[in-house]
Amino acid sequence: RRARAAARRRGGLMSIPFYVSPEQLMQDKADFARKGIARGKSIVALEYDKGIVLLAENPSSLSKIGEIYDRLAFAGVGKFSEFDQLRKIGVRFCDVRGYAYSREDVRAKALANAYSQAIGDVFTQQMKPLEAEVIVAEVGDPHLLGQEKNTLYRVQFDGSISDHRGFCGIGGTVEQLEIYLKEHYRAGQPLGEVVRVGVAALSNGGNRIAAERLEMCTLDRERPGRKFRRASADEVAAILG
Repeated sequence: RRARAAARRRGGLMSIPFYVSPEQLMQDKADFARKGIARGKSIVALEYDKGIVLLAENPSSLSKIGEIYDRLAFAGVGKFSEFDQLRKIGVRFCDVRGYAYSREDVRAKALANAYSQAIGDVFTQQMKPLEAEVIVAEVGDPHLLGQEKNTLYRVQFDGSISDHRGFCGIGGTVEQLEIYLKEHYRAGQPLGEVVRVGVAALSNGGNRIAAERLEMCTLDRERPGRKFRRASADEVAAILG
């Protein structure tokens, strides 16, 4: 009261500090990030009998899916500049880890945890959160003890992390996509059948997505050396028939 009275005597006005509760601030950040991510087309990663396939509707020449390391792949949705920066950070993280230890020690779990911490720090400490959500996929290797199974991790805009079996989706209408896959996806199917199920899920009951608008990459455990491979539009068209 004394400060306000003094301000009035001086003929000035005392500004009242603007206050937003922590709960409201976090909610506003989450809403902002969700809206940005929802504007992007969904991406899905699915296990098939020989590995993992990643599919995205992407008419642009900019890639949403990329290789991270020998058996690791990355997919991102949302603001391209932000998730592509995360991809580059992941490549550096894995290169350093593989050099310091061994190539077999580069695992999806460690990378997903690193992404979770980095994205979570931005969400809690910066005014603007990342408008990005990512998938980290690792194809299993039957010759490595404890690494025989495929792994799929989803890291959300607030740093929350979850592991998935069979399939994992991000971005766009991901809830509807997951409902479709729960009804139609079957484990152990060959690549062609899994791709057709994935494309149908991405199209969300609409017209089938043209092959030239699809980005498709695989992690094939039977492929010698690096397991990542990017399919051409002709290969996608042949699979879809």
